[in-house]
Amino acid sequence: MRENLLVVSNVFKSVEDASGKLSILTDISLNLGVGQTLSIVGASGSGKSTLLSIMAGLDAPTSGEVKLGGVNISSLDEDARALIRASHIGFVFQNFQLIEHLTALENVMLPLEISGEIKGNEIRQRASEILNRVGLGQRLNHYPRFMSGGEQQRVALARAFINRPAILFADEPTGSLDEISGNKVIELLFELNHVNSSTLILVTHDPALAARCQRQLHLQGGRLV
Repeated sequence: MRENLLVVSNVFKSVEDASGKLSILTDISLNLGVGQTLSIVGASGSGKSTLLSIMAGLDAPTSGEVKLGGVNISSLDEDARALIRASHIGFVFQNFQLIEHLTALENVMLPLEISGEIKGNEIRQRASEILNRVGLGQRLNHYPRFMSGGEQQRVALARAFINRPAILFADEPTGSLDEISGNKVIELLFELNHVNSSTLILVTHDPALAARCQRQLHLQGGRLV
């Protein structure tokens, strides 16, 4: 059995609104091994993106814990979680989240510049190599506004994998793309996942994409069913 990279234990998430306490997630527990793939499916509003954010350390649970590589990230403050994300986590968003005033190359270089683990020419070389791998070697110096949605998502994939993350989270990675562009992004996502031996967790409404993963979880009303 593979070592558990991610362990989610009894996670609850609730928020207060004008009508009182609103439960978003209820008693979620799961674990995932190194290099495994998992899809999370469910209707809109079922808590999928909230769960993904909590597992990635972008949000904290109301109660329960999330351990990544044995570290309880849910007990850390935001600065400490940010350091964990910079070193061990990649994230792909539906709406790309590229920085408009940076070129494709500069967007991809950014995580390594922030982490400070490597310097200068090595960062540029690694970013160039991964952009070539996703078919954008001729677009290094182009800005996002001059790129198609599919090209922007490939830049986002390159950025997510640049620090060779132990775990990659993807939130509806093809939701803003047409079918042809979406299929290209899906193939690249699983190819890079395999090459880097990263654990992959994705949220999707696409049954075909969900079926590509080794495991599927279904959320309904904030509960696993």
